[in-house]
Amino acid sequence: MGPFFDTLKFLYFYVIMIYFSSHFFISESLFSTCKLRRQFYLNGMHKPGDVILGGLFEVHYTSIFILLLIFNIEFLGHAMTMAFAIDEINKNANLLPNVTLGYSLYDNCATLVIGFSAALSLVSGREEKFLLHENCLGTPPVVGIVGDSFSTFSIATSDVIGLFKMPIVSYFATCSCLSDRHKFPSFFRTIPSDAFQVHAMIRILKHFGWTWAGLLVSDDDYGVHVARSFRQALAQSGGSCLAYSEILPWGENSAELRRIVEVMKKSTARVVIVFAHQIHMIQLMEEVIKQNVTGLQWMASEAWTTAAVLQTTRHMPYLSGTLGIAIRRGEIPGLRDFLMKMHPDIYDRNNNGNSWLQGGGALCTGQEELANMETEFLDVSNLRPEYNIYKAVYALAYALDDMLRCAPGRGPFSGNSCATLQKLEPWQLMHYLEKVHFTTPFGDEVSFDENGDALPIYDIMNWQWLPDGSTKVQNVGVVKKTALKGEELRLDEDKIFWNSDSKQPVQSVCSVSCPPGTRMARKNGQPACCFDCVRCSERKFSNETDSLECTSCPEDFWSSPQRDRCVPKKTEFLSYHEPLGICLTTASLLGTFICAVVLGIFTHYRSTPIVRANNSELSFLLLVSLKLCFLCSLLFIGRPRLWTCQLRHAAFGISFVLCVSCILVKTMVVVAVFKASKPGGGTNLKWFGSVQQRGTVLVLTSIQAAICTAWLISSSPVPHKNTQYYNDKIVFECVVGSTIGFAVLLGYIGVLAILSFLLAFLARNLPDNFNEAKLITFSMLIFCAVWVAFVPAYVNSPGKYADAVEVFAILASSFGLLVALFGPKCYIILLKPERNTKKEIIGRGTAKS
Repeated sequence: MGPFFDTLKFLYFYVIMIYFSSHFFISESLFSTCKLRRQFYLNGMHKPGDVILGGLFEVHYTSIFILLLIFNIEFLGHAMTMAFAIDEINKNANLLPNVTLGYSLYDNCATLVIGFSAALSLVSGREEKFLLHENCLGTPPVVGIVGDSFSTFSIATSDVIGLFKMPIVSYFATCSCLSDRHKFPSFFRTIPSDAFQVHAMIRILKHFGWTWAGLLVSDDDYGVHVARSFRQALAQSGGSCLAYSEILPWGENSAELRRIVEVMKKSTARVVIVFAHQIHMIQLMEEVIKQNVTGLQWMASEAWTTAAVLQTTRHMPYLSGTLGIAIRRGEIPGLRDFLMKMHPDIYDRNNNGNSWLQGGGALCTGQEELANMETEFLDVSNLRPEYNIYKAVYALAYALDDMLRCAPGRGPFSGNSCATLQKLEPWQLMHYLEKVHFTTPFGDEVSFDENGDALPIYDIMNWQWLPDGSTKVQNVGVVKKTALKGEELRLDEDKIFWNSDSKQPVQSVCSVSCPPGTRMARKNGQPACCFDCVRCSERKFSNETDSLECTSCPEDFWSSPQRDRCVPKKTEFLSYHEPLGICLTTASLLGTFICAVVLGIFTHYRSTPIVRANNSELSFLLLVSLKLCFLCSLLFIGRPRLWTCQLRHAAFGISFVLCVSCILVKTMVVVAVFKASKPGGGTNLKWFGSVQQRGTVLVLTSIQAAICTAWLISSSPVPHKNTQYYNDKIVFECVVGSTIGFAVLLGYIGVLAILSFLLAFLARNLPDNFNEAKLITFSMLIFCAVWVAFVPAYVNSPGKYADAVEVFAILASSFGLLVALFGPKCYIILLKPERNTKKEIIGRGTAKS
């Protein structure tokens, strides 16, 4: 009801004031003089001058408890600060020389209608009769107003006074709505707007990691606009949320205050942010004390950060440790001496009996010595609103000085004209006020942006409860905005007093931060700050705290066990360095070595019958092909490369075809010789001479070479990174390219092997003592068995084990051929030389014959 009620009051008094002031602005063509229809008897203080500055201050306020007008000596100091600033300017020979400033200061009594009436009086004048323009005989015009202190009052006043382009410089109105230049074109202020204060609060929240907080605001324009700004800024900044947002009522409303405190008590939020006036905090703390709500970290707006009425032994158990945003403290040299010279006779003349200097007790005699009195009025060690008032007065003075220094013909107005003191219009002064820029004796720069806001700067205060029971409000930092660095927060954490047993900042979060390796999963129906921490899935990671999403690792990487980073995937292939690879390599080299030894033995004993039997040339070629078979297995070991992938199967296919072709031709020769020994069979030998044997082997091998060439050209095997077998491993393998090509290669070898086996099987019982057909039959039986078993084993073996199976098949079949074909011959050559005769080789057994 607060903002709505204020608006109704404003509209009601706006209509009344327009009616009463309608005679203020009657056209000059109708009357040469004007007369006020009604005189407003306002409590004020005035000083004549060439130019008058107006002021609106809260010197008295009405108590809602005892319905009396109470004198506030602290706020009297605000008005006297303006009087001091004007007196100081008048003594300054460099600022407004030959011009005397005067003032008209009014007491708004903390009431909208009185403050509004006073503002209209400043604009229209106070005299019963006054002449217009050149014949003006009344009070000099008011060219600018310092005030008002309340945002709601400033909104109402500026909405009307802005119609006359009268500059208003507030020292305490912080509502961000007043930055709207379309609604309030003549409003300026030397206090930062709530928008910056909101950002400052959020910066402090982020600094201490407080992501879960409650918000309390007053039920007026100040609170409503702050709440809206806070929610918007919090949503934009991200990372923090409001656990609750409540509006503190005006007046006595115990039930509502009880409900609000119960909300605070039940909430898990330990931080409470309050944008409200002192009276709201006084009422709220009564209920907080009654319910004994402790352990809260309070954050105060500028409206109550320095409120001494709350810094008592009764309140400090609950409010100690409070962090607050305070108006920038300044120093005003000479102010205390000026206040010491105050006397009722000086300021009470022409005030219609309304004295600012009389309280509710005994009247002053005028003989009192202020230096002997202990009062807040003379305390100039903590000037905050006063410092803003001081800057506001000087801003108007500097703007007026710049205007009066205008060179004729070089002015900013129509026809390059300048403003004059005799025909000064308020809007002309506003033009210069927008461009004013000066530095205070305290070192702070003063200027206004396009919205009429000064460069924002706030002190950060901390309420400290000292061991002796006394209290102290300590400056622990500053937050400001500069043209170069933007928003800047500086905190001296070593100076901060925390109201906790650990003497450390409280923890105020809805959910504990999610560590790296997890992501935040928002809880249904809860604010963004309430979430669960979900572990990143495989192949995803998060390396930051409170990550919203997990990031996928690159293809060749895998997430670490902690899911906080990506690590290269393990690579797998049949390596020379692992036990399996070492064993296979050793076997391959051993087979190659044995082939070389056998080849050496056959070379040495090449003239013996057993070597020369059945075409020794084919035996030598068979040994060479077996040697190649052993060596080609090495191409399957090691990291696959393009050339090894292309060469391994081609070398394997050609080597084995060469080997099996030799065996097939040897088998055919055995059968042909046996048939030739029968009557009429001699003609068969002419087809199995040495040339025909070599030609047959060459042709059969050439067919395999053609198959390999066609395969490599059409769809060559290539290296491949296989990630399908394992999630955390990359299996390097060779894909065969064309499955048909690979099948034809194996099938061709298989056809030759089966053909050799069948021929050898048919010739196994030939009546030679040394029947090589038996050896060939046995060797081909081993060969076929190995490769029949190889196919299913190869298909079902993943990764490097497929290569190992193929290498094993190559080595097993090669060793089978080597041992079966050449083992018995080497045994006779080396150990039974007496059997190495032609008679023994071709002789027939008696029993069999």
